[in-house]
Amino acid sequence: MKSIKKIFSLTSVPNLFWSAPTPFSIKPPLLSVLFLFIGLSIFGFGHAILFGSNFGVSPWMVLAQGLAIQFEIGIGLSIIVVSFGVLLFWIPLKEKPGIGTFINFFVVAAVIEITLPYIPYQTDISLKLLQVFLGILVIGIGGSIYLIANLGPGPRDGLMTGISKKTKIPMAYVRNALEISVVIIGWSLGGTAGVGTLIFAIMIGPAIVAYMYLMKTIFEK
Repeated sequence: MKSIKKIFSLTSVPNLFWSAPTPFSIKPPLLSVLFLFIGLSIFGFGHAILFGSNFGVSPWMVLAQGLAIQFEIGIGLSIIVVSFGVLLFWIPLKEKPGIGTFINFFVVAAVIEITLPYIPYQTDISLKLLQVFLGILVIGIGGSIYLIANLGPGPRDGLMTGISKKTKIPMAYVRNALEISVVIIGWSLGGTAGVGTLIFAIMIGPAIVAYMYLMKTIFEK
């Protein structure tokens, strides 16, 4: 019980052997860059697994769908608008971008594009659920690895870490609040949410933080 409480009390990303000294660096450590790409690749693969479950998209995709419907724009443009809109919230939080913030868009999208055709597209409900949970676990480990690299979080992850640092509210709770709020807003705008979307909204924060705590426990000197 105490271990669970410690996991959910994390308010900042751990500093481990692959963490860069600063997010914004012209010449970041090679090890940090390597772990950044490893983490983002796993992160993207997890999203491909989630998409293949055929049980609902991620909460932020629901929001993008809703905005696309309301403003009659393409889903691709809507995703970009959402991402840059989230970055604006970084300003009052004083969250710092880095090369990882911008590389995030391209690596994750490329990995999803490459791996999605090989992911089973499920029709059985039990297999859909299994694939949703698997996708969340994979996204969680990928997210924790790339965040610990400290080369700049993606827009949504940066919003989580920024709010947590500013308010001292544990990251798991912040992420849950963000994801659930986004689902509600996106659905009210006309986006489509499935069972997998709700499971993702509830589980993704605890999954990322649990992996961070595990890595902190194993690798922290």
